[in-house]
Amino acid sequence: MTAFNVVRFKVKPGMAEAFLGAHRDIAQSWSGLRHANIIEAGEGRYCIIAEWESMEALVASRPQMVATLDSFRETLEDLGGGLGVTDPIAGLVVLSVK
Repeated sequence: MTAFNVVRFKVKPGMAEAFLGAHRDIAQSWSGLRHANIIEAGEGRYCIIAEWESMEALVASRPQMVATLDSFRETLEDLGGGLGVTDPIAGLVVLSVK
């Protein structure tokens, strides 16, 4: 069953290209990834939305996702509220509309 994960980030001023560049080749190392988009929400806020073949594929790729995060961690600001530099969520698709 298809799964998605969504991760929110706040990128430091002047670091957007480094942040985006770290994601350009993720399809090669994140096995089971079907598609990913990064949206810019203004004021340095970004969100990656990724579609996976299954929850098992997503879980199996977590070490590669953490390695990717480690490659650009210095570009991120702490989100506050005890979150650290990311605000992730993941789950199975329970309703799909066009």
